[in-house]
Amino acid sequence: AGAVRRPGLYRLREGSRVADAVARAGGATSKADTAAVNLAAPLADGIQVLVPSRVVGAAGAAVAGAGARISLSSASEAELDTLPGVGPVTAQKIVDYRAAHGGFSSVDDLDAIPGIGPARLEQLRELVSP
Repeated sequence: AGAVRRPGLYRLREGSRVADAVARAGGATSKADTAAVNLAAPLADGIQVLVPSRVVGAAGAAVAGAGARISLSSASEAELDTLPGVGPVTAQKIVDYRAAHGGFSSVDDLDAIPGIGPARLEQLRELVSP
Protein backbone atom coordinates (compact mmCIF):
# COMPACT_ATOMS: atom_id res chain seq x y z
CA ALA A 1 0.00 0.00 0.00
CA GLY A 2 1.03 3.60 -0.27
CA ALA A 3 3.54 4.96 -2.77
CA VAL A 4 3.84 1.88 -4.98
CA ARG A 5 2.85 1.51 -8.64
CA ARG A 6 0.26 -1.27 -8.16
CA PRO A 7 -1.05 -1.39 -4.56
CA GLY A 8 -2.88 -4.59 -3.76
CA LEU A 9 -2.87 -7.95 -2.06
CA TYR A 10 -0.05 -10.28 -3.13
CA ARG A 11 1.06 -13.80 -2.27
CA LEU A 12 4.78 -14.14 -1.67
CA ARG A 13 6.97 -17.10 -0.84
CA GLU A 14 7.85 -17.85 2.76
CA GLY A 15 11.06 -16.04 3.67
CA SER A 16 10.24 -13.04 1.47
CA ARG A 17 11.33 -9.57 2.50
CA VAL A 18 9.66 -6.16 2.33
CA ALA A 19 11.73 -5.42 -0.80
CA ASP A 20 10.09 -8.44 -2.49
CA ALA A 21 6.61 -7.11 -1.67
CA VAL A 22 7.47 -3.65 -3.01
CA ALA A 23 8.86 -5.19 -6.20
CA ARG A 24 5.73 -7.37 -6.63
CA ALA A 25 3.63 -4.19 -6.32
CA GLY A 26 5.45 -2.72 -9.31
CA GLY A 27 8.12 -0.92 -7.35
CA ALA A 28 8.11 2.36 -5.49
CA THR A 29 6.82 5.52 -7.14
CA SER A 30 9.00 8.60 -7.58
CA LYS A 31 7.27 10.14 -4.54
CA ALA A 32 8.03 7.16 -2.27
CA ASP A 33 10.12 7.62 0.86
CA THR A 34 11.91 4.27 0.69
CA ALA A 35 14.36 5.40 3.38
CA ALA A 36 11.45 5.21 5.84
CA VAL A 37 10.88 1.52 5.08
CA ASN A 38 13.11 -1.33 6.20
CA LEU A 39 13.30 -3.15 2.86
CA ALA A 40 15.33 -5.96 4.44
CA ALA A 41 12.69 -6.80 7.07
CA PRO A 42 11.18 -10.28 6.77
CA LEU A 43 7.46 -10.49 6.02
CA ALA A 44 4.92 -12.24 8.20
CA ASP A 45 1.59 -13.62 7.01
CA GLY A 46 -1.12 -10.97 6.97
CA ILE A 47 1.19 -7.97 7.30
CA GLN A 48 0.52 -4.80 5.34
CA VAL A 49 3.54 -3.04 3.88
CA LEU A 50 3.02 0.71 3.71
CA VAL A 51 5.46 2.74 1.61
CA PRO A 52 4.95 6.37 2.64
CA SER A 53 5.29 9.37 0.37
CA ARG A 54 8.09 11.82 1.08
CA VAL A 55 7.12 14.58 3.51
CA VAL A 56 8.12 18.06 2.39
CA GLY A 57 9.26 20.55 5.02
CA ALA A 58 8.18 20.27 8.63
CA ALA A 59 4.78 18.76 7.89
CA GLY A 60 5.99 15.34 9.04
CA ALA A 61 6.85 16.66 12.49
CA ALA A 62 3.18 17.45 13.06
CA VAL A 63 2.00 13.88 12.44
CA ALA A 64 1.98 12.80 16.09
CA GLY A 65 0.46 16.02 17.35
CA ALA A 66 -2.26 16.38 14.74
CA GLY A 67 -4.85 14.55 16.85
CA ALA A 68 -4.87 11.33 14.83
CA ARG A 69 -3.25 8.32 16.44
CA ILE A 70 -0.32 6.67 14.71
CA SER A 71 -0.96 3.02 13.87
CA LEU A 72 1.78 0.78 15.24
CA SER A 73 0.80 -1.86 12.68
CA SER A 74 1.26 0.31 9.59
CA ALA A 75 3.26 3.46 10.41
CA SER A 76 6.59 4.05 8.70
CA GLU A 77 9.81 4.52 10.63
CA ALA A 78 9.59 8.24 9.83
CA GLU A 79 6.09 8.46 11.32
CA LEU A 80 7.12 6.53 14.44
CA ASP A 81 10.16 8.80 14.80
CA THR A 82 7.80 11.77 15.33
CA LEU A 83 6.57 10.27 18.61
CA PRO A 84 8.04 11.70 21.83
CA GLY A 85 10.95 9.62 23.10
CA VAL A 86 11.04 7.48 19.94
CA GLY A 87 14.11 8.06 17.84
CA PRO A 88 15.23 6.27 14.69
CA VAL A 89 16.66 3.29 16.59
CA THR A 90 13.47 2.65 18.57
CA ALA A 91 11.34 3.27 15.47
CA GLN A 92 13.35 0.54 13.70
CA LYS A 93 12.81 -1.82 16.65
CA ILE A 94 9.05 -1.22 16.44
CA VAL A 95 9.06 -1.98 12.70
CA ASP A 96 11.17 -5.11 13.28
CA TYR A 97 8.80 -6.31 16.03
CA ARG A 98 5.83 -5.71 13.74
CA ALA A 99 7.45 -7.72 10.93
CA ALA A 100 8.34 -10.59 13.26
CA HIS A 101 4.97 -10.76 15.04
CA GLY A 102 2.54 -9.80 12.27
CA GLY A 103 1.60 -6.46 13.77
CA PHE A 104 0.42 -5.20 17.12
CA SER A 105 -2.74 -6.50 18.79
CA SER A 106 -2.52 -3.99 21.64
CA VAL A 107 -0.62 -0.83 22.53
CA ASP A 108 0.67 -2.83 25.51
CA ASP A 109 2.74 -4.89 23.04
CA LEU A 110 5.15 -1.92 23.00
CA ASP A 111 6.40 -3.20 26.37
CA ALA A 112 8.26 -5.92 24.43
CA ILE A 113 10.34 -3.31 22.57
CA PRO A 114 13.78 -2.74 24.15
CA GLY A 115 14.00 0.89 25.22
CA ILE A 116 10.28 1.31 25.90
CA GLY A 117 9.57 0.94 29.59
CA PRO A 118 6.40 1.56 31.61
CA ALA A 119 6.82 5.36 31.71
CA ARG A 120 7.40 5.64 27.94
CA LEU A 121 4.49 3.28 27.28
CA GLU A 122 2.16 5.54 29.27
CA GLN A 123 3.50 8.59 27.42
CA LEU A 124 2.72 6.94 24.06
CA ARG A 125 -0.60 5.29 24.98
CA GLU A 126 -2.81 8.20 23.82
CA LEU A 127 -0.74 8.87 20.69
CA VAL A 128 -0.78 5.42 19.08
CA SER A 129 -3.17 2.64 18.16
CA PRO A 130 -2.46 -1.03 17.54
